[in-house]
Amino acid sequence: MKAGMFVKPGRVVVTDAPMPVIEKPSDAVIRILRACVCGSDLWWYRGISKREQGSLTGHEAIGIVEEVGDEVTHIRPGDFVIVPFTHGCGKCAACRAGFDGNCMNQEPGGNAGYQGEYLRFTNADWALIRIPGKPGDYSDDTLNSLLALSDVMATGYHAVASAEVKEGDTAVVMGDGAVGLCGVIAAKLRGAERIIAMSRHADRQRLARQFGATDIVPERGADAVKHVMDMTDGDGADSVLECVGTQESTATALQIVRPGAVVGRVGVPHGKEIDTTKLFWNNNGLRGGAASVTTYDKNILLKAVLDGRIKPGRVFTKRFDLDHIQQAYEAMDQREAIKSLIIVSEA
Repeated sequence: MKAGMFVKPGRVVVTDAPMPVIEKPSDAVIRILRACVCGSDLWWYRGISKREQGSLTGHEAIGIVEEVGDEVTHIRPGDFVIVPFTHGCGKCAACRAGFDGNCMNQEPGGNAGYQGEYLRFTNADWALIRIPGKPGDYSDDTLNSLLALSDVMATGYHAVASAEVKEGDTAVVMGDGAVGLCGVIAAKLRGAERIIAMSRHADRQRLARQFGATDIVPERGADAVKHVMDMTDGDGADSVLECVGTQESTATALQIVRPGAVVGRVGVPHGKEIDTTKLFWNNNGLRGGAASVTTYDKNILLKAVLDGRIKPGRVFTKRFDLDHIQQAYEAMDQREAIKSLIIVSEA
């Protein structure tokens, strides 16, 4: 089968990979329809973080179930499913508490290989999210929104849940990539009255406003802090969504959150040093991590997409077939695309 493979920083190719098979009774084999490139993929694509040479790429997809193991009873061959990166078992302490992103029964290395024609998926019985009907029942736009539920929309929602965004809040969203833009959607969904998007790119600013942002702050660093504090009469934000992961972004988030409020941190961290002293003196919280994709999709997000209340698929601004996976990565790396869609196969 065809699958995307990491060669070296700046280089991803399509290779002939072995067909996946059922290895455990909790497995499923999925035929991938649509996949995509994630902003977190750019860290290893750019050589900032390490990745094993020759490893398969991708961790977001929708597809059709081809085969299931003996212990999989809720998902059947032929089901149309969202394929989350989290692989939650639904039974461990973390999953029961609603943190399937931290499932204690995840298989190492399972979060890869989604940018291919087929995928072996572990903990399939609980982690996969069944979509009603068949792919042909949905518009192209809706299929893209369903794909966004495999990661970025759930991650954006995890930011608002972690930041405890509530009705009437002023929320600040750090980052204008797909996760940040989905954070804007999520903040509006949770009832935030004022949503300040930190963005300096015109195309992303426009989309942020369409998603519900009421204000745009283009500055960074100290200038960004001053702008937000001026806008909030010196109070700071009721909640901050940190959707970047850099030290500068995290430091800014901690300076613009009001006393007693929480920063929801979902940007993959790069830079280890954080001064938590201000958190103590201001009674602030800093929490977040890997999103609870299955939990959020089943409880909130799938219905919101099917009802037409949210349209996160609009973050896909360029599309490619699998044979042009290198171009898909280049488009995001060069900011020519907010998020690159990869059409792997038709239904």
